Amino acid sequence: MPGPAAPGPASPSGTRPASVPRDVLGLLAPAAGGPAFDEHRPPPAELVADCVHCGFCLPTCPTYVLWGEEMDSPRGRIHLMRQGLEGEPLTDSMVGHFDACLGCMACVTACPSGVRYDTLIENTRQQVERRHTRPARERALRAAIFALFPYPKRLRMLRGPLRAYQASGLRRLVARTGLLPRLAPTLATLESLAPRLTRAPKPPDRVPAYGPRRAVVGMLTGCVQSAFFPGVNAATARVLAAEGCEVVINPARQGCCGALSVHNGREKEAQEFARHLLDAFADTGIDYFVVNAAGCGSSLKEYGELLRDDPRYADRAAAFAARVRDLSELLVELGPVARRHPLPVSVAYHDACHLGHAQGIRTQPRELLRAIPDLELREIADPELCCGSAGVWNVLNPEPAARLGERKARDVLGTGAQLLVTANPGCLMQIAAAIPRLGGSTEPRPAGSGGIALAHTAQVLDASIRRLPVDRLLS
Repeated sequence: MPGPAAPGPASPSGTRPASVPRDVLGLLAPAAGGPAFDEHRPPPAELVADCVHCGFCLPTCPTYVLWGEEMDSPRGRIHLMRQGLEGEPLTDSMVGHFDACLGCMACVTACPSGVRYDTLIENTRQQVERRHTRPARERALRAAIFALFPYPKRLRMLRGPLRAYQASGLRRLVARTGLLPRLAPTLATLESLAPRLTRAPKPPDRVPAYGPRRAVVGMLTGCVQSAFFPGVNAATARVLAAEGCEVVINPARQGCCGALSVHNGREKEAQEFARHLLDAFADTGIDYFVVNAAGCGSSLKEYGELLRDDPRYADRAAAFAARVRDLSELLVELGPVARRHPLPVSVAYHDACHLGHAQGIRTQPRELLRAIPDLELREIADPELCCGSAGVWNVLNPEPAARLGERKARDVLGTGAQLLVTANPGCLMQIAAAIPRLGGSTEPRPAGSGGIALAHTAQVLDASIRRLPVDRLLS
């Protein structure tokens, strides 16, 4: 059985969140409310029994790597689920260990027994949200997060004030004081994650295929993606059109896909978002539904499971889920027709967890990047370990998330590449925020000087197809 993974050097940012007690004895402390789980979708006992506690998951689990504690590993959490199924109460300590999980699914990839930890933690979190009362401060924070992030229109309202803040120089002044992380770590995390904003023109309803039409595809614009990375959506639509796809966007009717909600146990909320998206693309005649954000794609592919008990939507959801494709997945499936032009640049490719671990998509992005002439692809050390973004985990747990982000940023900078490429907005923001803390920069700088630019896979493909100068990617 593998021993504990090295926790790394001591650091204040590596301490466990206050909401996750260190004690294990407190797991069995009395709690009001009866057994931990009710009868609505508890973690399935047969899946819990699949875990043989071999320990192969330990070195890939971010929280176990940080803290080296058994109950903050996948097999430890599965043990707690078994206790809950046996009638133990849902204590604060038990919930703390479930909350500490990033949901990165690296353990699913590593498990030789095929344990469906993804299903187990998702069902457990739904139970926690229904049956556990959090402290008032934590409830308020979560309420604020879920009143903002899943709503693209509300996020876009922040663009004006945020652009003014970035242009005024206040951001640099606040950073120099160093007070914000000490006084308000959650606000400091949000401030550090905010990307440099550019113009965000409204996307069209449809983009025609360039040349013979090969497919009609719907495209998710997303929440954070549409508000803070509109250039990624524009590049995605252009690449699809260049590859012979007619792109159906319907921006006015789109909303959140429900990924953030479902990953945090907010089942009913996620179901409402899913129904709305299904209605938005009903009768559009699409062959595929394309997603350029890893976490969203993972959830969209599970719509059939999410709405399986809904007699009006169950069949529609399953049929829709079968048509969902990640951008790289579809491009490889269709095969390229648009000519790639040279891009003389070294690229470090980062596997977003919900693309690599949850969807099993690793070779397709690399195949697309390697097909670009003069592009050099470099691998990142410890690719299976999460960067610490994990949806809103970095907002709820800023200190340990910062340590994971710095670890990932150090590995990225260690490649010496000029450009970091990934397929998830959360990863881009998390790594971009961590690089300056290591003395690096996300501004254009000579290779090997501690600087690296960041881009989405779609932007690199778009630059190659449109024969853009490589400086456009590095600025």
